[in-house]
Amino acid sequence: MGFYVHPSAVIEDGAAIGAGTNIWHFAHVMTCASVGERCTIGKDVFVDTGVSVGNGCKIQNGVSIYAGVTVEDEVFIGPHVAFTNDRWPRAVSSSWEIEKTTLLHGSSIGANATIVCGTRVGTFAMVAAGAVVTHDVAAFELVMGNPARHGGWVCRCGRVCSRDELPPAHFECPLHRGAEADTEIGETT
Repeated sequence: MGFYVHPSAVIEDGAAIGAGTNIWHFAHVMTCASVGERCTIGKDVFVDTGVSVGNGCKIQNGVSIYAGVTVEDEVFIGPHVAFTNDRWPRAVSSSWEIEKTTLLHGSSIGANATIVCGTRVGTFAMVAAGAVVTHDVAAFELVMGNPARHGGWVCRCGRVCSRDELPPAHFECPLHRGAEADTEIGETT
């Protein structure tokens, strides 16, 4: 098997779980969902059909990741983060339409944040605890508040390296100043 599943967790037939992953109490991974290698899936986490979680991710307690969400490698999702997947939800609707949401490599989502569907959270971006994300977040950008607004720029370790509106030339925090800096942004959203 190569991964650990707590006896109270439910892993449906057809779900793919990577080596070195730990799935804890009362988690539920649906059929056709995929969870990569070396992930931690916390208590009461739900991973819906068709969801893809990359390698090295940490998903804290009480998170439901619904169809339409893609989580790339090394993403952190704090406790009780909420994802949506339909902009006009109704209990009964013939026009239910999933909108895709993507969390790009290395991004972090703080506790109790809400990620509205149709958004992309950029590489190594940081969403503050309790923020409500209604638009794309740029690579290395820090957003906070309701609705989430620009709060600065972070380095790979997550520390604020600038509070300016425009991104800095190098994403280098005071802790790592003089060390090898993050000099390439890559994608911008």
